[in-house]
Amino acid sequence: MFRDPARAFRLIAAAEACSWLGLLIGMLFKYSLTHNPVGVKVFGPIHGMLFLAYLATLLVVAQRERWSRARLVVGAGAAVPPFASLIFERWVARRRAAARAGAPALEPVGTGTGSGA
Repeated sequence: MFRDPARAFRLIAAAEACSWLGLLIGMLFKYSLTHNPVGVKVFGPIHGMLFLAYLATLLVVAQRERWSRARLVVGAGAAVPPFASLIFERWVARRRAAARAGAPALEPVGTGTGSGA
């Protein structure tokens, strides 16, 4: 379905956060406003599927990008609090962009690719 696991991770993290919002609104209605459980019945399974999809894509991206075990654990933990998956995904995207931008600068001096060789 997705050729780029990082893009899939970004989309699924956003969808998981949106499903959290739907579930929280459903819980608000169920437990305080109308005592009607329909929102939880609708968004509960959706959120559950997206939670599992988030964890699956997290594992794929972690393996592909050779993440440390600590980053993987933090990423999995970010699926639990509402909207933390978005924060984690944005943090990963910034680090990925910085690594790409900084990759040429990390090249050792005297490798023959620069003008001073």
